[in-house]
Amino acid sequence: MRLIRTTEERVAALYAQGQVPGFVHTSVGQEAVAVGALFRARTTDVITSTHRGHGHVLAKGLSPERMFAELMGKDAGANRGRGGSMHVADPALGIFGANGIVGAGLPIATGAAYALRPRGDVAIAFFGDGAVSTGAFHESLNLAALWQLPVVYVCENNGFSEFSRTSDQHPVPVAQRAVAYGMPFQQVDGNDVEAVDAVMSDALTAVRSGGGPRLVEAVTLRVRGHYEGDPQRYRGAADPAADPLVVARERLLGSGVVVSELDEIDDEIVRLVASAEKFAVDAPEPDPVTAREFVTAPRRTVSPPTGKPDDAAPVSTSRIIRQALTDALDDDPTVFLAGIDVAGGNVFGLTRGLAERWPDRVLDTPIAETAIVGLGVGAAMAGLRPVVELMYLDFLGVCLDQLMNQAAKLRFMTGGAVTVPMVVRTQFGSGRSSGSQHSQSLEALLAHLPGLTVVMPSDPADTYGLLRSAIDDDNPVVFIENRLLYERKGPMPARGHRVPLGEARVVRPGTDLTIVSWSRMVHASLAAARQLALEGVDAEVVDLRTITPLDRDTVLRSLARTNRLLVVHEAVTDFGVGAELAALAVNEGFWSLDAPVRRVGAPATPAPYAPALERTWIPDENDIIRAARDLTADR
Repeated sequence: MRLIRTTEERVAALYAQGQVPGFVHTSVGQEAVAVGALFRARTTDVITSTHRGHGHVLAKGLSPERMFAELMGKDAGANRGRGGSMHVADPALGIFGANGIVGAGLPIATGAAYALRPRGDVAIAFFGDGAVSTGAFHESLNLAALWQLPVVYVCENNGFSEFSRTSDQHPVPVAQRAVAYGMPFQQVDGNDVEAVDAVMSDALTAVRSGGGPRLVEAVTLRVRGHYEGDPQRYRGAADPAADPLVVARERLLGSGVVVSELDEIDDEIVRLVASAEKFAVDAPEPDPVTAREFVTAPRRTVSPPTGKPDDAAPVSTSRIIRQALTDALDDDPTVFLAGIDVAGGNVFGLTRGLAERWPDRVLDTPIAETAIVGLGVGAAMAGLRPVVELMYLDFLGVCLDQLMNQAAKLRFMTGGAVTVPMVVRTQFGSGRSSGSQHSQSLEALLAHLPGLTVVMPSDPADTYGLLRSAIDDDNPVVFIENRLLYERKGPMPARGHRVPLGEARVVRPGTDLTIVSWSRMVHASLAAARQLALEGVDAEVVDLRTITPLDRDTVLRSLARTNRLLVVHEAVTDFGVGAELAALAVNEGFWSLDAPVRRVGAPATPAPYAPALERTWIPDENDIIRAARDLTADR
């Protein structure tokens, strides 16, 4: 506790001097919660923390040298200067990260708990009282209670949700929230380290023995402001008598410990912290040449795709997807599937029959997309290879934080210490009057997030090979299927078939025009190319297959052959992937261009419901032909 307090006081002073950049949220006053909660934790147990997480990571075993260096943005920091104050992590110590998003660590801890259950280890999720109003809190506790996961949720109730009193934010006590999920609950004096230890000892024992999740509320102090520099006009001074260090010191003195012994501890800690601070001050800055490192994990080498068995009877893409998932589950015991109605076969029947064979690895979840994706993130960090399902791509909005701020960034923010080998399978597709909330093509949104891999296959065999490669990959992959292609048929690939991620394919060679497309629009482009051939225009069609990483070389080589570029996609044209390809053409490919780059896509409106309107909204073969004629009119 003295180590945490002294470290935090020095961090505050260094921040005021400008030696710690960014924002700093200290845990002064909450030392007893961190120490008491983790005193009996194992190294193999996992914790997730908050923006106020310095005490947690020190109590879990992180050295003050590495923490100081991280806060100062040094290469010797726990995360090589990529995380900073709000994102300190060390997976080797079971520290899955402090988090700058309120409540975001709860789904990750829940996912880690799923992975830890067979090992007898536990996840401990720290969160502030402000997080109990978030969807992540409710979805996580609901899933953990439903599956009886080994996780202890520790609420540090310091009386303030950022700048507001807890009493002004939450009409229902934390205890009643536990009752709502049938979860054992205990409140404890968070300023009494022995009391916290006693409660957590009981909780950890019960959870390790299969008793399911627990919720502990530690009522504690926030001595300093929400952040360093906070003027704190909304509050008075903290009660000094409740200071956990004062409480502990008085108890020790009352039990016969002499003052000189406590003074020795204080002096030792001052020396230790001073040494750690000097280490960090003297440590070098990260080399600027490494600025782009740690965004993605290295890709596995994939052998060239095996040839298609042309004599095999064609089968539907939906069956091929089911076979790819079957083979992945069969080949790798760390793979599991989870999502809404996944065990029942999913809304399109793609996982039908899998739960009967793997009842412990094909799992239905509640309707809780944040918990579903967070389950994937936490389980992947803990060593599994989750394939989680987002029923419709449109539902991305309700779980975007877990993809955008967690899965995509964790490897970078931990300086490469973490891998997140997870797949989010989802589907989209306009043309069936599904309306504005079930038809969107959102690949551009996802492709704009560094760290994510985005795959959109068009061909049945490629779908198998890309899905297997995605599950094998050590990076978070969003695998987007087009539901209107589920019944398109092709030969079933061989079991070992893989298609490399990030490699486009020329599906039709040509000399007069390059058409770049992906997913269902590849087939519209091929149909247009056949008609154009009758008119004397030889169009080359490139199927991107993977949106990011983008295969720029294949596109540029094709453009060098044809000197004209047409991009076709189902998404709205404005600000889409087509714009990125156009920028590529007018930069690296400028001297190959004999005509302006053209794009064919949907107009910038939500997808309409009425069939007559939807038909005019979706780009089709005729739109492609007209654009191609314009581009090649002067050749």
